[in-house]
Amino acid sequence: MTARTTLVCLPFAGAGASFFRPWQRLAEPLGLDVLPLQLPGRERLIDEEPYRDAAAAADGLLTGLLTALGDTRGAHRVALFGHSLGAVLAYELTRRLTATPGVTVVRLFASGSPHPAEPRSRHATGLGDDAFLARVNEFAGYTDEALQDPEMRELILPTLRADVEMHESYRPADDRPLTVPVTSLRGSTDTLVGRAEAEAWARTTEAGFCAVELDGGHMYLTGSAPELLRILAEDLDRTAEELCV
Repeated sequence: MTARTTLVCLPFAGAGASFFRPWQRLAEPLGLDVLPLQLPGRERLIDEEPYRDAAAAADGLLTGLLTALGDTRGAHRVALFGHSLGAVLAYELTRRLTATPGVTVVRLFASGSPHPAEPRSRHATGLGDDAFLARVNEFAGYTDEALQDPEMRELILPTLRADVEMHESYRPADDRPLTVPVTSLRGSTDTLVGRAEAEAWARTTEAGFCAVELDGGHMYLTGSAPELLRILAEDLDRTAEELCV
């Protein structure tokens, strides 16, 4: 890779920036500087009210990102990666960054997500606690061990509910194609996001598109960080014309 890229990472529902911290060591030799963004209501921001609106979340994340990047008069080469809810937030943040002087967005990586304007038909919002968690676990095919502890469950549940509400109520305010290449990623056995749904991200851009599958289900990224980061780095070495579409 000829130039280092800041890989801005957005978490899935209920997760925090710490999920991506192990990626920093793995990504450094690949020319990627992993920058996880923290949403309120978790980890060091546990006392802050979580977002329930994706546009408001993207506005807040943009402020934090520009602070982390520093002087925007310089040339910042940025790619964004988001999984599930994080893909929606990365999509919204991409729109904002492309209008920011001094920042060049070179790729949007949308993972484990259908087209942002096509929400899933079954919802978890509004269900009682047990039914809500069962539905979320069904969607993800993955159970956070912390939710098995009653005290941790009480602490985590409000933020998880807010994240799920934010995701399920999201509708894009702008449907103009992005001027940034998009790569969609999914687990090959993901029963929540099918191949055609993932490939529908092609409609979000006029600058090149590629669809990639990795082994695993909806939460494939929990066990495939080295391979995933290698794929991201290789993708960033390609020009928009060299992408799949």
